[in-house]
Order: sequence, then C-alpha cells, then structure tokens
Amino acid sequence: MVYPALTLLSLSWLALAAGTTASRCSPGAKRPNFVVIMTDDQDKLLNSVDYQPAVQKHFVEQGTTFDKHFCTMSQCCPSRVSYLTGRTGHNTNITDVAPPHGGYTKFISEGLNDNYAPVWMQEAGYNTYYTGKLMNRHSTRTYNDPYPKGFNQTNFLIEPNVYVYYNATYQRNQDLPYYLPGRYSTDVLAETAVEFLEHAASDMENRPFFINIMPVGPHFEKVVPVEPGQSIAGTVLYPPVPAKRHEHLFPNATPGESSYLKDLPRLNETVVDYLDHYYRRRLQALAAVDELVDDVFAKLDELDLLDNTYVIYTTDNGYHIGNHRMNAGKTTCYEEDVNIPMYFRGPGVAKGKTIHYPTTHTDLVPTIFELAGIPLRPEFDGAPMPVTKEIPQKKYEHVNIEFWGVNLEEGEYSSAIRLIGTGYDLMYVTWCTNEHELYDMKTDAAQMHNLHSSQGYLFGYPISKVLTRLNGLMMVLKSCKGQDCIYPWSVTHPEGDVRTIRDAMDPRFDQFYEEEMPVVVFDKCVRGYFTELEGPQVPAVFGGASSGKRSLD
Repeated sequence: MVYPALTLLSLSWLALAAGTTASRCSPGAKRPNFVVIMTDDQDKLLNSVDYQPAVQKHFVEQGTTFDKHFCTMSQCCPSRVSYLTGRTGHNTNITDVAPPHGGYTKFISEGLNDNYAPVWMQEAGYNTYYTGKLMNRHSTRTYNDPYPKGFNQTNFLIEPNVYVYYNATYQRNQDLPYYLPGRYSTDVLAETAVEFLEHAASDMENRPFFINIMPVGPHFEKVVPVEPGQSIAGTVLYPPVPAKRHEHLFPNATPGESSYLKDLPRLNETVVDYLDHYYRRRLQALAAVDELVDDVFAKLDELDLLDNTYVIYTTDNGYHIGNHRMNAGKTTCYEEDVNIPMYFRGPGVAKGKTIHYPTTHTDLVPTIFELAGIPLRPEFDGAPMPVTKEIPQKKYEHVNIEFWGVNLEEGEYSSAIRLIGTGYDLMYVTWCTNEHELYDMKTDAAQMHNLHSSQGYLFGYPISKVLTRLNGLMMVLKSCKGQDCIYPWSVTHPEGDVRTIRDAMDPRFDQFYEEEMPVVVFDKCVRGYFTELEGPQVPAVFGGASSGKRSLD
C-alpha cells in the first residue's frame, strides 16, 4: 500500500520574542567548531540512552537535553535531508528512502547537492568532514554520479553493505569503494572521526570545522544479495549485530510495557521473547556507539578543542518494539517513532539542564548557523534552538513533522498534530483515508483512547471546537514555506492577535474556523507528495476571502 503526507506539529505556550540572525560571536572571537553525531533508528521512549554511560556523562550531565525534540519524518533518508537542508519534506520533495520519491538519486535530481549544510558551511569558511551513512541509495553505483559536494574529507558507508556490521562497504574521498571484512563498522567510523579531528585541528588557525559522524547502530542488519543475477527481493533482515566484545551486555533488558491498538492481535510469548532479544541487540549495538562518543570527547580534550566546540547527539528517527501490538519498526505517527534523543554540549550551554521547548531536525542547521554567526537562509523552515541563554525561545509553539511512503504493517496515515502547553498535551491525526484520531497525552500517553468523536472537553473547551483550530493550523503547515512554517498563526491571523492555540479559541473566531477554513483532506493514498491529491492547499485568512469548506467528518 502507499501513503501520502504526515504532518505532525507540537505546540507549546512559550514567549515569542523577536530574534535576529546576528552573530553570537564577538568581534575577534574564534568561531566555534561543530561535531554532529547521529545514530540510525535510536529510540528515546524505550530508554536506550539509559544504557549509554558515555552519552550520560558527556551530554546529559555536561550538556542540555531537548526533551521534546521530534524528527521531521519518521524515516531515515527524508529525515536526514531535512536536517541537512533545514527544510520540511514537502519543500525538499524527498519523501521516501528510495526512488522515485527518495534516496540519493532523488536528492541529486532535486538540486540539493548544491544547497545543503556542508556546501554552506564551506562557503562560510569552515572545513567540513563526514564519516558514516549519508542516505539510502548512496551506493557503489551512485557514489560518483556525482560525488556529494561540500566536504574536505569523507569516509562514507554506502550500499550494498551499509547495514552489514562486520563487512560494510566504505567509500573514502573520491577513491573506489572498499570493504574491511572482519572490522566492526562503528569502530572504523570512530577511528575515522578521530583522524578527521586531528586533520581539522591542524588548520584551526585558518578555518574552524564541521564534522558529521553517522554510525548505523542500532539499525537492523540488512544483507543484500551480491551474486550476479540475484534479485534485491532476496534481501534478508536480521537484528542489529553488536561488536563481539558487547554480546554479553544487558541480558535482562526489555523494552517495557507495550500499548495496544485494539484491532491488532495480541503478541504471543514467542513474539514477545523475540522482541526482547531484538531490543537487547539494539542496546548492544549502541555500546560501540557509546565508545565512539568517548573517543570523540577524549580527542577533543587532547587537542584542547572542547571549550570551543559544540557537540550534538541525536538520531534520524525513533523506533517502536511491540508498542501498539506492532512488530519492530518506525514510520508511524506515534510518539515512540517521532520523539527522539537530542543533546547539545558546548560553550555557553547549560549543564544538566532539560528544555521542554519543542524542536525538530529542521532547526539543527539554523541553530548551527546562529552559533557560528552565519546569517540564516530565507528558505529555512526551522529556527535556532535556545541552546544558550543568548538564543531566546523565540520561534513558535509547534513542530512540523511529515511522512509519505510505505508503512508495511504500521497502517496508512497522513497528518497529525501534537499540542504541548500549559494545561494540555494533545495528539490529533488525519489519515489519508480521512479517518481521525485524537489523544489526550496527559492522561493517555500510550495513545489508546481515541477522543475524536467524544463530546467532552479539552483544556476547558469543547473537543469539537478544538478540532476546528487544529485543522486550521494543519492547513497552514501542510504546505508552508520559510517564515510561514515558523509563525503559522500569522498566516491565518495577520494582525498578530493570535499566537497560540488558546488565543485561537476565542469565541469570536468560531465562525471563521467552523465555516470558512478549508478542511485538511486527502483525495487518494499515494506514496509521493502530489499537491493535486492533498486537498485544499490555501488556508482561509481571518477577515479575508474564504477558500471553501469541506466537512471534518
């Protein structure tokens, strides 16, 4: 089956202060360095970080945790492209992991190889490096057609063996691809990262550095047929493979309680035992990533670079294991798949602090630009995160997450909204079949009780009226660009008198939202982003002309 867009928003009542794109660096100050460590498919809500002592020591204790950080799309290639561009999926048009709607070849055809973070950072005077996975379909056939732009040095993990832990396919700079049988891929990346840090340090007098370290742990192992004439249909998936020195770790760990979707069968004991084993293998695979984190900080300390380097730890998307009675996987709108680890450490970053301000991967490059004193680009759909006291919580009360693609067993869905604020914590979903779900996350964190047809109240207002405001906000965000993604209420209320969902609940707006605002609907479940199949695209403006009305039912 195929599915269209998911738009997920998180809203929080936070002061909206006017910000600037001016440099945070004082005249004559050394510009900061940046290291981004991004894992593959790491969960937050199944507590994987609890089993990573290095992440705890270097980030949780010595840095700031962003507790409400969301991936822009719960699938690796689209999510990584949103990180690298600062743009949502409906603006990058990278909506899948493989052609025709995603993957490296789609990245090239969309012109993004000339317009993404490493190119911009080099233009701003940075040396840039990358080791690990870039994106799907970056392979032995496509790696030089063309080479990824914007890097001083690279050591990519590429297909076909990007997910084979003990015989990965590597591609260094502009050399031919190569294999290292018997070498554990995370260890190879750790060695490369240390080498890149040493190389970058040798030129610190001239240029600061931007280094991306992207191990595949704890992604499952994927073995692709390599014999001539074999079909990719012969691909075999296995649980992630830990380094041999870590195979004994966490013998009693389990992913904890699972929530259940009522129409799916209960998991039997055999399935539960397998999922527990799968969970332990993920934790064991992350143990080498944890050692990589230790290696990076040890080298930064040795080179005396810690005081002027921001280090970021995150993942591309979350993961569920048995939650909602589903097998291990991702690509859903549920919290396990979209609320992900995010940690910052560096100069001016508070130690041991947790921030509940909602953020997404579209905010990462704008944040790096702000910290580096680089003017923000107008096409950014995200805004700087408040990682230091000099950067205010200024941008918005929502985050925007989308999805298109094949969901396997996880069901078909299209749009969802998360509202997080004083007195409320909601999730609202519009599927591509135009069915709906609404959850009160304060009382139903497992998302089991659909309130969409309820006659009750949420944060003091009738559910029916809350739904009209959620629909109006989604109408803006499903096709927004730039500042409209950052300040969506200003699109429907240009006079500036509405900044939050509470403002929008004013009774004087009832007729506007109930009778004038178009309703988010989908005409067909399709795999890519086709605006002609995604219903109305232009939201109504309060006091302006209506764009037409379709029923919420």
